[in-house]
Amino acid sequence: MLESDWVSSFIEVFTLCKFRAEEDIVVLSESQSRAQNVLLAELALGQMELRHYRLTVPTPPAPAGPIAKSTGASQALSGQPAAVKALSEADVVIDLTVEGLMHAPETPQILKGGARILNISNEHPEALARLVPQADMKGAVKEAVARCRAAKAMRVTSPGGTDLTVAMEGAATVGIWGWTDRPGTLAHWPGGLVVSFPKSGTVNGRLAYQPGDINLTFKRYFESAVEMTLENDFVTKVEGRGTDALLMRDYLASFEEPEAYATSHVGWGMNPGARYEALTMYDKADTNGTELRALAGNFLYSTGANEFAGRFTRGHFDLPMMGCDIALDGAKVVERGTLL
Repeated sequence: MLESDWVSSFIEVFTLCKFRAEEDIVVLSESQSRAQNVLLAELALGQMELRHYRLTVPTPPAPAGPIAKSTGASQALSGQPAAVKALSEADVVIDLTVEGLMHAPETPQILKGGARILNISNEHPEALARLVPQADMKGAVKEAVARCRAAKAMRVTSPGGTDLTVAMEGAATVGIWGWTDRPGTLAHWPGGLVVSFPKSGTVNGRLAYQPGDINLTFKRYFESAVEMTLENDFVTKVEGRGTDALLMRDYLASFEEPEAYATSHVGWGMNPGARYEALTMYDKADTNGTELRALAGNFLYSTGANEFAGRFTRGHFDLPMMGCDIALDGAKVVERGTLL
């Protein structure tokens, strides 16, 4: 059953995106998309009297081998050139695919055509309604992006033993505040984070995950300590005695390719409305974990695809770490997990 405030939240976000009556708006879904969210998008567009149509493609079968979830790299448009062409010719794509188009191979072509993409993360609509972006988020995220782009180095430390350095020169940094109103851009809701995709060979050090940190690929909090050693972008060791380390080692190895061990992006969450306990409040099928990615003050380290370093892989870990210090050229932007 749909709630009226859920419809209202979709209208709020679409208003921030400045959708216009003369624009061609496509609601992109796949056969396994969350039906509630597809319907909510269409109800909101209808109430706003905005012309739109739905484009639905079949969800492709899951390949044999490791299970890939919460990757941000939807395969729904693979082998669908007519659909990609239609999306490229649209003004707005409301992305309701299960995994999302953030890292999908077809996304650059769609954006190059001038479309703007709003990815609505595959979350329960209650979570989306709680995390309607606030107008002041844009300025805060843009400031963080500017700092990252101007920095030569990022250093991340923690009381648990984390000491990671990232050479920031040449890194591609993007900020997500939860909506997009410019052609050729992509945003996702929930928003509120900044991430940098480093150049090849620029990430070194150690990440020491403690109980209470988060593995969003597995949708679970760490219950035991895990230490990861990184050399020139690549995870070379995953050490720990508990189930967490065992699962991570096995999962990384299962892709049977070195790119699965490489750094995808680094950054931090900036959304004060995101809740740390959210992962305990929803069944796994009802959350994509975007709220925890945007959790204010977390350090987000991710393995997997990094097109700016020339790497693509299905393997992907999103690993928010709590209680860190994050510094850019020696100036802290996060201290003990608190945004400065």
